[in-house]
Formats: sequence, C-alpha cells, structure tokens
Amino acid sequence: MRRLALLLSLVSTSALAQQAGTVGGRAVEPSGQTLPEPKAANIRVPGVILEPRAIKPDGATMARLEVPHGFKVEMFAQGLGNARLLAIAEDGTVYLTRRAEGDVVMLRDADGDGRAEVQRTVARRPGMHGIAISGRTVYLVAQKEVLKAPILADGSLGPLDLLAGDLPDAGQHNARSVAMGPDGMLYLGVGSTCNACTETSPESATVLRMSPDGKSRTIYASGLRHTIGFDWQPHSGALYGMDHGIDWLGDEQQPEELNRIEMGKSYGWPYIYGMGGENPQDDPPNDLTMAEFNQAATRPVLGYTAHAAPMQLLFYRGAMFPKGYQGDAFVTFRGSWNRAKPSGYEVARVRFDASGNPIAFEPFLRGFLQTVSSGPSQSGRPVGLAVAKDGALLFTDDINGVIYRVSYVGSDRAGTMLPPAARRPTETEPRPKGPALAMAREETRATGTLAVSSPTIQASRPIPFEHSAYGEDQSPALSWSGLPSSATHLAILMEDPDAQTGHPFVHWIAWNVPASLNALPEGLPKELQLADPKGMRQGQTTRGSIGYYGPRPPIGDSAHHYHFQLFALSAPLDLPIGATREQLLAKMAGKVVARGELTGTYAQAALPPKR
Repeated sequence: MRRLALLLSLVSTSALAQQAGTVGGRAVEPSGQTLPEPKAANIRVPGVILEPRAIKPDGATMARLEVPHGFKVEMFAQGLGNARLLAIAEDGTVYLTRRAEGDVVMLRDADGDGRAEVQRTVARRPGMHGIAISGRTVYLVAQKEVLKAPILADGSLGPLDLLAGDLPDAGQHNARSVAMGPDGMLYLGVGSTCNACTETSPESATVLRMSPDGKSRTIYASGLRHTIGFDWQPHSGALYGMDHGIDWLGDEQQPEELNRIEMGKSYGWPYIYGMGGENPQDDPPNDLTMAEFNQAATRPVLGYTAHAAPMQLLFYRGAMFPKGYQGDAFVTFRGSWNRAKPSGYEVARVRFDASGNPIAFEPFLRGFLQTVSSGPSQSGRPVGLAVAKDGALLFTDDINGVIYRVSYVGSDRAGTMLPPAARRPTETEPRPKGPALAMAREETRATGTLAVSSPTIQASRPIPFEHSAYGEDQSPALSWSGLPSSATHLAILMEDPDAQTGHPFVHWIAWNVPASLNALPEGLPKELQLADPKGMRQGQTTRGSIGYYGPRPPIGDSAHHYHFQLFALSAPLDLPIGATREQLLAKMAGKVVARGELTGTYAQAALPPKR
C-alpha cells in the first residue's frame, strides 16, 4: 500500500527568519526524482507554510526596489484593489482586470507624465480575469465565460457578447487567461482544479485554442497545472508559457517551469514534473506505469525556484528599452507560501538568443521581499504585465492595488519596435497525407470485411442526441462479425470528413481491443487505458481529448457524416499512451486483416436547453 508521509510545520515568520537567508528566486535545474517502486512509495516530505508579513508600499519600500542601471520604477496608479492582468489598446489606453471586484478598469495617462489621471470601470462580470486586445475588440475571460466587446471611441466598452459559457469548473486554479495568437485564434489558459489529481474535464490543466467567434475550440496542449502567462517569441514565433509547479513536494520541488508549448503535447502533470521527476502522491490508472507517462511527457526548457508562483509572461517588443531586451521575456512571480525560504515577489527577465531560444533567467526587479530579524516581509506581489505604448513596462501588485511603471532613462534605447510574432506552420492544424478517411488509406488495406452495427445507430441515419457532445457524449454500443481467425486485436477510428478542421476531424481512437470480443458496451470511460476490456487503449482526438468525443458540428451546419471504422489486426500495437491518428495508422500498416464501418449523421439546428 502506498504511503506518503507529510511533516507539516505551521510556524511564524519570525521562527523561520534564521532559515530564510536567501530570498527571491533563481534559475534552477528542473530536476526531480524517479520512484524505484512507484506503487509502493514511502517518502517523507517536510512541509512549511510561510507567508511573509505584508507591509504597505511607501517611499521607503520604493527606495528598496532594485532594477538594472538606467531603469527607474514609479507608481503609475494606486488604489486599484485586486489589480490582476493588463492589456494595452492601440491608442495607449490601459485596461486592468480585477478578479475580486469582478470588473475591468480603464486607465489613461492624459498628460504623458507616467501616471494615470483617468480611471473608470468599463465592464463587470463576476470573476473577471483574463484580457486580450486585438484591434478595437477586447476579449475577456471569467471563470466559465469567454466574452468580447468593442472598444468605443471614448475608451469605454460596448455590450459584452458571450462567446462561450461552458469552460470547465475552476476549483483551486480559477485565474483564467487569454491571448490572441499570430494565427488569429484565441488561446486560453485553463488551470487544474487541484494540486495534483485526475481531472474530470479534459479541458482542465490545459491551454485551449478557440476560434474568435467561439464556435469551435480544441485542447492545444495538456498536462499544464496552471499556465497563466504565455506569449509568442518575436523571432521564432514559438509559444512559451510559465507553469506553476506542484505544492507539497518540499522546498526545492517542483521548480516552476518555462515550457515551449506545442500543439498536441502533454507536459506531464499530475504524474511527471521537471526533467522526469515522478509525483509520489498519485498512481497512474488501469495498469499504466509511471515510466509510460514519463516517456510521453514533454520536458521544460528552463526551471525557476520552486513555489515562486509565476503569473504573466510577456515578450518585450517595445522601443524604449535597450535593443538587447527586445525578444526577451519578462515574468512576474507573485511569491511563495509553501517554502521555508520565500521565493518570488519579483519580476524576472528570460534571455533568448538571436534564434529565439531561451538561455537563462536573470533578476530584473527585486526588493519587494525583505528578511530582517523579525522575519520576512513583502511590500508587493507582482501579477500582471504589459508594455505601454511608449515602451515602458507596467506590472500590477494585486494585494496593494498598484500598477508600477518601469522606464528606461539611458541613452541607448532601441528606437524602433519589434514586429509581432509571425505565424508559424506548426500553429496550423496538422494535415495528414493522403485521403481523408482511414478506410481510404494504404495502411488499412485488407482482404476481409467486417459487418459493424449498433443498437442505437442505423446506417446513414441520424445519430441519437445522447451520443453527441451536445448531449451526454456517451460512446455508442458497437458489435461486429466476420472476424478472421488470424485476428488478435481490433482498432477503432471514428472520423468526420465534413468538418472545417482536422481533415478529417477525429472523434475516437482506440486500439488493442481483444479479438475475443464481438461487441463493446455503451458509455466507455474516457481513459488512456481501460480496465474493461482489459488492455484496450484510447488516443488523442482532434479536440485534443482522450476517448470518445461525440458529434458536435457547428450550430446550423448541414448534417455531418460520422464514420465508425473498425480494423481487425494480426498483432497488438505498441504505441505510446495518448497516441494520435497518424501514429496509429503507421503501426497498423501490414497488420490489417479485415475492416468494416458504420456511418451515421448528425446536425444541430439550435443550442439544446440547459439541463
């Protein structure tokens, strides 16, 4: 039986003053430990809760802030309450979200003195947090909703238009974020509901990709515990994000991760962290192993001090700072609570080389965190980031309600801005080679024929509502006959060739179904590997989720066709967990001894009523 012992110390800040010799954060190797016997772990993890004493910012705290030579820090605005994320309009107007107040505040520096004279609330929604601006449209994210509104001539916002109202439940990490990508698509940071657990929604702990009209969205990347800050590197066009590490693994684990976020990749959470560390708290389900998850997890590119709490990440494209800063990133770290030596409470710089690859973290702004004989204290918790129209760097403090402005007063300014990140080919939907449907691919050629049927789906007839993603999203029962004696296993591919994305849109991938069966029941679990049928595995749909994903054509589309394709195989398939359609087809080549399909249709005239 697994045993994870936690030694929890509830201590005062003064009691830990002697331990907290080093404050702030530092670049670290994102390492971790593998578990010799993962299902029998017996690990003692000392745990500390330490929140530095909060002090109000004043002239003395401002004087302690440290920035590189030539930079100056001032207060841009005060009295803003729970000041969270920032966005800048084309005319220089600053927009701020406040989660506790549930609103958006517009700020303007009318006379150009580096301080906001105009402050006005322009929108309200409970839990308002994420914000992005594209042209004259602002996009906003609350806990469940994605909204947009036009920016009016006076800087106020027009009526809020609901694009989506069904984001997954927020739970522990309810700070959703949004950005407009170089491909004209919205990207949403959706955190996990917990510290480390198996999520019930496949959209939790992900970065989502959504069309600007809200009609379609997919899971761009998964296994990301809480990636609030992400942006595209101006030179390479690659997407980078900072992910929050798991708590309660000790003072030095888990390092905060800088990830290069790519379509279809999984970054390990909740089982794998850092450069292959294995979380002793959770066992993989249904006989899957830690080694399999470790092999499938994409590694971070850089690590930072554990528990520093990364918030917004932003690449600098402005003209005010020296040219060497252009193309580098800034990251706000709100600060630790689960570490004996406090980390974070600062703004860090991430250096990138000329090709757009990350090199190292380095300090940029420190001094909010102080350690004296009475214990550690903090005068600010940085959260939001934005580059003002004049090139100054703005960041928020969500405890004291301040927006700070960092300007450069030296003579070696860059002078010209960097252009936005160019669209990269990898940001488009991958297009498989050859015909759309798997049945038309060379890899699936076979001499035998399977007869495929379902008690709820008739050939070329509408698929019942309960099998759709608008309904209960339950996989239908399937049965088959005509299995050759040489077959040992079966594979399943459900595809929609009528979808605008995906070519085709893959709704279900499964393999290693035992050939001893002639049917599957309705409502199979959406797991990587099933307990029953034992050994059956499921892969990644075009949506980015695992297991069956029912029909969900856009509202008002003519009926789409959904092809349930079954393939009898002469051998089991050795594929990584969460394999894709193309990986499955490549492994099936030369092993298909019979095949068959059942095709149904589905259309949705209007949104179904909420249940």
